Amino acid sequence: MTTTEDGPDWDPIRALARQVLRDGAPLVLTDDVRDLLRRTAREVALSDADVSTDARALAVLRECSRRITEGSNRLGDALHRMYRHREAGDYDSARQEMRDVLSVEVVPLYREIAQGQLAAMGGGG
Repeated sequence: MTTTEDGPDWDPIRALARQVLRDGAPLVLTDDVRDLLRRTAREVALSDADVSTDARALAVLRECSRRITEGSNRLGDALHRMYRHREAGDYDSARQEMRDVLSVEVVPLYREIAQGQLAAMGGGG
């Protein structure tokens, strides 16, 4: 698994998604691409990552990309709101922002970040 100090390295999957999903390049299923898709699927809690055909691999790429992007946006927005609440002294609302993320988030990295923020505010995890 390729990781950085902060977690998985999703730059390769983001680049592939940009080429294929946005720019319309064909998805070429090499062993490396299949490995990338399988690894990323595990990292985003996608358990049924069948990459045996072009269509299935494309579906896995779409879902991995969606989970990474939506989870990142959801967490980033919630962190921003959490910081505002915390700065205003409203720790209940700040904790609720992280609880709301945890109620819907499936990507382990994003869940871990939200749980860490919640634990740091004494809100459990």
